[in-house]
Amino acid sequence: MSRSNGMNYAPQGKPSPVVGRGEFVFAATALDHGHIYGMCNGLQEAGATLKWAYDPDPSRLARFIETYPRVKAAASEDEILQDKEVSLVAAAAIPNLRGPLGVKAMEHGKHYFTDKTPFTDLGQLERAKIAAKETGRKYSVYYSERLHVESAVYAGQLVKDGAIGRVVQVLGLGPHRLNAPSRPDWFFSKERYGGILCDIGSHQIEQFLYYAGCKDAEVLHSKVANYNNPNYPELEDYGDATLVGDNGATNYFRVDWLTPDGLSTWGDGRMVILGTNGYIELRKYVDIARESNGDQLYLVNGEGEFRLELGGKVGYPFFGEFILDCLNGTEKAMTQAHTFKAAELCLQAQAKAVRVSG
Repeated sequence: MSRSNGMNYAPQGKPSPVVGRGEFVFAATALDHGHIYGMCNGLQEAGATLKWAYDPDPSRLARFIETYPRVKAAASEDEILQDKEVSLVAAAAIPNLRGPLGVKAMEHGKHYFTDKTPFTDLGQLERAKIAAKETGRKYSVYYSERLHVESAVYAGQLVKDGAIGRVVQVLGLGPHRLNAPSRPDWFFSKERYGGILCDIGSHQIEQFLYYAGCKDAEVLHSKVANYNNPNYPELEDYGDATLVGDNGATNYFRVDWLTPDGLSTWGDGRMVILGTNGYIELRKYVDIARESNGDQLYLVNGEGEFRLELGGKVGYPFFGEFILDCLNGTEKAMTQAHTFKAAELCLQAQAKAVRVSG
């Protein structure tokens, strides 16, 4: 079994284009995180045309163009922003630079698609809200642990269809492998990555809002720690939080950088969605000691117990819906309010966190 640190986690699905070549053109820039590959894969599989790429690091840009040979290397970020054919800018910048880049892109008339976490402070969020309202452009976030995981997509369909009744609690576990030698310097700078609840915690809060159908929530308690990495004093390798939604649903999640070397993948991400009439468990990336393949969904309700293997069977509808939203001014993929609310709550959880002494 292969072992991955997750830095270049780039899901690939079956092409399901909603537009023809050249009908929706996008560019990629700020290639700092490997998630940019998953973002570009999803957009291209939905029919988008990747025209430009830019990064100030020539070697990083060269690797990207080797992966996507049809893309043209831009001489600068401004060359991308000035191209009127480009409708969308996709970027995976250093986290504290993501918000400002998004505002710049929107002010140049582009929709913006960023890796999570989308912001590292509330001021960046407020400026993005203003820019989105003034420009009419979308500020979208690659919450990949739901959008680019087939079991998570199918869980949403089951919840919508009433398979477990009303959702009352969501439990999320988001462990990641650290593999410190492979990480860039910014990864260990609190000012630049924002903190563990702000960063990988953003996945968990977005999923809670989505599955529980909440428009808002309150962070009741949160905490962070550095248990195992004294050589990196600004790193938080553990975090957890408890939230309650505006509809009464509750949430607990834990995220960490403590994945052991013996695990066959970068993290044993799991989720349990409890409803009034049943529950769903997702084993997203591995079913330990049983299946090396992820996308395992367990469902228990009034009809019985079910285990579904969903890899390659569901697809990733977000990307096509997002492209059509950009073209038509709709919000079927994800509302702007939801995108910003998930970001706001992870920033609040980070700001309120109790620092636990390791």
